[in-house]
Amino acid sequence: MTNLLKGVNLYLIGMMGVGKTTVGKLLAEKIGYRFIDTDELITKVAGKSINEIFAQNGETEFRQLESNVLAQVCSYTKLIIATGGGIVTQQYNWSYLHHGLIVWLDAPIPILLERLAEDHTRPLLQDSDPEAKLRNLLEQRQPLYSQADLHITIQATETPEEIATHILKTIPNVIKGE
Repeated sequence: MTNLLKGVNLYLIGMMGVGKTTVGKLLAEKIGYRFIDTDELITKVAGKSINEIFAQNGETEFRQLESNVLAQVCSYTKLIIATGGGIVTQQYNWSYLHHGLIVWLDAPIPILLERLAEDHTRPLLQDSDPEAKLRNLLEQRQPLYSQADLHITIQATETPEEIATHILKTIPNVIKGE
């Protein structure tokens, strides 16, 4: 399994709550890669939570930090990287993402709502109508997410383990032959 990606990084993209961090950790374990969550790195670099960054500095500042972290991360190899849901909205981030294999984890809105119901750490969901907000974000981001190398649609009954296995089985179909 460790030679599956030949050292190339794997970037997980998709909406908040889709399971990028959970699935990413499993993938890293299965193929002997290291795991990085860009949101976790941002909070370490900034010394404050993402909510605090949004509240004190705004989304623009957050997106700049996010791009800086991504730029640094992509210079390494053998990483599984869980990205923030909005990382795809900055065009220059694609130049970094294209250094590796991009996997779009896609889940229907009802699944995302259920997973995010008790999560108060998402600044973009601090809204009177979280469902409408999620639908709006997905509508804006879907054309960007669809540029991924691999599109994995998540079913409500699938476990993170099953999703990780599905990704690993599908990777050989998208990696160009030597």
